[in-house]
Amino acid sequence: MARTPVLAAGGIVLRRQATPLIAVVRLRKRNEWVLPKGKLDDGETPRAAAEREVLEETGQEVSVHEFLGTLVYDSGGRFKVVHYWRMEAGDEQAYELMYDIKAVDWLPLEDALERLSRDHERAFLENVGPIALQAAALSGATRRKAAKPATRRPRRTVTPPPSVSEPTTAPEPAQLDAPVAQEEPLSITEAVEPAISAPAPESEIPPPFAPEIEPVVIDAVPMRPSHAPRRNLIQRVRDWFGRAA
Repeated sequence: MARTPVLAAGGIVLRRQATPLIAVVRLRKRNEWVLPKGKLDDGETPRAAAEREVLEETGQEVSVHEFLGTLVYDSGGRFKVVHYWRMEAGDEQAYELMYDIKAVDWLPLEDALERLSRDHERAFLENVGPIALQAAALSGATRRKAAKPATRRPRRTVTPPPSVSEPTTAPEPAQLDAPVAQEEPLSITEAVEPAISAPAPESEIPPPFAPEIEPVVIDAVPMRPSHAPRRNLIQRVRDWFGRAA
């Protein structure tokens, strides 16, 4: 009958320096150098257990980041399953180490690989260590970029156009809004009536002459039509003497 595997969790704990350092801890009973880790308590999630165990074994408050992988190996006839996260710690130890841990050391990746006592942990760190360092470098660059104040381009100095002199006395609003007064056009009757009097009734038209005055009749030489031939002077004289006799 297969035995239930042991569940544990831990971290690849980094300390930021010019050369990042990785935490390895020394067990008191076996005198071995191992990665910080520990078993899950009842009802505890692997991530919460990883943060708790790292705090107890390194004495450091840590920030937990990406999940890096799972290491499975045989431990006393039972499989042990350990989940690891990338973590970052400060420069100083905040708490005392738990009794099972004799010492903690911070080493560059290559030195940490040589310091580890167990082959399966060495192989695991050899694979995930570079990934953790790269992720830490990227997150650090992102933080520095976010913290750097944004540089703004200097504003161009725009010379304002010459100001147009405004009239000293502004028109009153009522003058601006008042409609223009227009004279109403005269009707045709009104325009013409003073100059032309209405025709008088026919009864009021005076006769060409008064009835008691006899008209004077003048025996004038009748006018010849315009189309009659012009008579000469001699003939006209003869006619005049004939009428005189």
